[in-house]
Amino acid sequence: MPGKVKYHQLSENEKKKYLGEFYSMVSLLKSREEVKNFFKDLLTLSEIVMISRRIQIAKMLLGGMTHDEIRRRLKVGFTTIAQVERWLSSGFGGYKNIIEKYNDKYAKGESDPEDRVPFSSGWMRKKYPAHYLLVNMLLGKKKK
Repeated sequence: MPGKVKYHQLSENEKKKYLGEFYSMVSLLKSREEVKNFFKDLLTLSEIVMISRRIQIAKMLLGGMTHDEIRRRLKVGFTTIAQVERWLSSGFGGYKNIIEKYNDKYAKGESDPEDRVPFSSGWMRKKYPAHYLLVNMLLGKKKK
């Protein structure tokens, strides 16, 4: 197995080529299933969770949560939170853009795709609403 590639040792042309191909391939993904399968094949579960937690941190920061609240809830360090905050404030707008799109889509009553995953908590609440009546009332879930 080849050794790790050191980003800083790549030529500018190599960086552009590799990143360009990666972005082009990701842009070809059309369905949630394609995206999921691609990233499950590409990344380890640990890497996916790490990226997902960064997204959760960004959502919480954009939602007005403090560093202390985020640290307690996600059990992450202040350095990680600060890094995500830097990307939010001086990055390319990717975090904000996708989080806003996600919030717009799912705030309008569309169910989160995770609610369609068999045996997930959202799926169970929809499948057995009477069993989750109190939980649904407390969480403000509307019966659909």
